[in-house]
Amino acid sequence: MDSKQRSGDKAAQEMLECMFEAGIENAWDRLQEQEPQCGFGKLGICCRNCSMGPCRIDPFEEGPQRGICGATADTIAARNLVRMIAAGAAAHSDHGRDIAHTFKIAAGADNGDYMIKDEAKLKEVAARYGIETKDRDIKQIAGELSEVILSEFGKQAGTLTSAASYAPAARQKVWNQMGITPRSIDREIVEIMHRTHIGVGSDYKNLVKQGLRACLSDGWGGSLIATELSDILFGSPVPIRFGANLGVLEPGQVNIVVHGHEPSLSDIIVGVSQKPELLKTAKEKGAEGINIAGICCTANEILMRHGIPVAGNFLQQELAIMTGAVDVMLVDVQCIMPALGSLCNCFHTKLITTSPKCKIEGAEHIEFSEERAVQVAGEIIKVAVENFTRRKGAVNIPKARESGIAGFTTENTFYALGGRFRGSYRPLNDAVISGRLRGAAGVIGCNNPKQVHDSCHIAMIKELIKNDVLVVSTGCGALAAGKAGLMRPDAAAKYCGDGLAEICETVGIPPVLHVGSCVDNSRILTILANMVSEGGLGEDISDLPVAGAAPEWMSEKAVSIGMYFVASGVYTVIAEPLPIQGAKNLTKYLTSEIERDVGGKWAFERDPIKAAGMMIEHIERKRDALGINKKAERKLYDMEDRRALTF
Repeated sequence: MDSKQRSGDKAAQEMLECMFEAGIENAWDRLQEQEPQCGFGKLGICCRNCSMGPCRIDPFEEGPQRGICGATADTIAARNLVRMIAAGAAAHSDHGRDIAHTFKIAAGADNGDYMIKDEAKLKEVAARYGIETKDRDIKQIAGELSEVILSEFGKQAGTLTSAASYAPAARQKVWNQMGITPRSIDREIVEIMHRTHIGVGSDYKNLVKQGLRACLSDGWGGSLIATELSDILFGSPVPIRFGANLGVLEPGQVNIVVHGHEPSLSDIIVGVSQKPELLKTAKEKGAEGINIAGICCTANEILMRHGIPVAGNFLQQELAIMTGAVDVMLVDVQCIMPALGSLCNCFHTKLITTSPKCKIEGAEHIEFSEERAVQVAGEIIKVAVENFTRRKGAVNIPKARESGIAGFTTENTFYALGGRFRGSYRPLNDAVISGRLRGAAGVIGCNNPKQVHDSCHIAMIKELIKNDVLVVSTGCGALAAGKAGLMRPDAAAKYCGDGLAEICETVGIPPVLHVGSCVDNSRILTILANMVSEGGLGEDISDLPVAGAAPEWMSEKAVSIGMYFVASGVYTVIAEPLPIQGAKNLTKYLTSEIERDVGGKWAFERDPIKAAGMMIEHIERKRDALGINKKAERKLYDMEDRRALTF
């Protein structure tokens, strides 16, 4: 077993060698056992939507070309694809719903475990929903906003308010003309399930149309709601230092790893873990203290608000257990491997599930409730402290550890660029117009054992920043960049082209901006909307010299995210192709013809350097269309020029 063929991360390589020597399986081993994977499934031409099947279309056109009901390859693949969108949108939007319920509790309680931490953000968001804020009590504003936002999930009339209040007017016009403006979040997901039932929709373009509508209800709806309300409840992030990789685990401390996606409990865990009585108990048990670390998007949530270190991303969840230093792995929902249950039984580690939506064989379940959040957090920490005494033998924590700066948002990027009192996206737009900055790219998404862990993220990002493309990142992709040292401001001098390096040095930012968890891809949407609003780079998101990529994607959420970026006008490149390639017409539509409808399109490329090249070519075409593809001479301003500037 060559660990370097499995991961580009040194800490991960070390733990993979340990697992091999110990004879313990991991995700890469299970992938190897699955080979060869089902070719029909990879091409998207297998249908199990009724009991007449399963039906499979022959990709070589020598066998069946229609299912028993008459469905073609395009119909079957389109149905399968939009069902992936439905699942992905449901996961992220349900996250938003849970945050909305927590927000409602905070709005109605005087002495609860949750409170409104960002009142300015509350007023800003309330105004977008048409709620009067002047001379009103914060609790009143929050109470009204909670009712309006919860109605976004299931209202039966009108359209999604958040899409209309955040997206550029030109983009909304495109959606209205296509008939894909989302009405409410749950409605669009339910309608996908109806349309893809046996005997309903078969026109592949019409099926994709509903997929577009549902993914927009995710990106500009459920995910955006989750981001905005999390900022109000837990505090808007600010640039903050962090440590990353398995080396953040502490051999002499009680280690609690929080893993999943929802911040409601993990945010409370951070505060409760430092209570004097719990620290005293930990020391009585022989521990030096209590250390909280994160995996996946829960890690991103508490990282960007508290600077809590990150133990790793998706493919490191098993490797963290292998260190023998994790006393409790605390999970909520999404991206949690069922294999953790049996793996933790090989060690002293307690696996604790907290959501009724996610129970795992072999795990202890301590159900989380917003009404008793502090109490539940205390119970979990006590389990971890007691479990510290049960460690088996010496721990094996890799030394690999990196540092960086995270916590960038739509709002604080505004001030980082223009200053606290003259915040503006003007410097960003001017840098693009002048040619010092070629454009921007979102490099986001999961890990997938089919690609060498983290390597595709890092290779793509380095190629982009070398060519003066500013990168913003979320989710496991952001954690990969952080572990590789690309979120350090001094990385700009080492890896960037002259233009981007100059900007990073002047502003004091890293060349890769951490903007949050997977649901926080909505921050990228609002950043793009702000760039359009600032002017000088076209009238719509589709005019901007930007691109998106998910070089190691694996989840259905990634399909929804990718599709809402395409539907918002962004060219989107992914490594593993969507499972549609057995459907020629559908593939042609999504990778070419759809651009005429929504301004964005999909592309598939496994080689991260080639994919980065495709993104740069797209950015250049957009610059050509805007007439800005020439480097302007730099001008030294005299006092008369400065007086003429307006802010």
